[in-house]
Amino acid sequence: MRNFIRHPADIPIKIIKNESGDCYRQPLQDISIGGLRCRFNEPLAIGDEIKIIIDLVEPILEISGRVIWCRAVDAAYELGIEYRGEEDVYRLRMVEQICHIEHYRKETQIREGRNISSEQAAREWIVKFAGGFPK
Repeated sequence: MRNFIRHPADIPIKIIKNESGDCYRQPLQDISIGGLRCRFNEPLAIGDEIKIIIDLVEPILEISGRVIWCRAVDAAYELGIEYRGEEDVYRLRMVEQICHIEHYRKETQIREGRNISSEQAAREWIVKFAGGFPK
């Protein structure tokens, strides 16, 4: 049983391995109040400290994380990452909203044929859905 509800996401994130400083752009797969899951092209060890950067927003979000699981999937790996800092929970809410807004933007194009910017999608999503967003 999960401790947290996960939200599907497909926004790009950057993962920086703290020990080497190497930076990798990866798609975020899902996210929850406790952590996130993403694909990675190499295995990381449980306990590895990383930084997660989401540059889809201003200001850019930078969150500290720790690998809690890693498993081989096809020709890549899936990582389970937990957040490290208390302030990251607040930042996570912003990320969750960004995920919902990006999905709204994509669904608007598919369902209505409207191509809207992320900023326009955010304005529309806030009017339509922000009041019902879980606290």
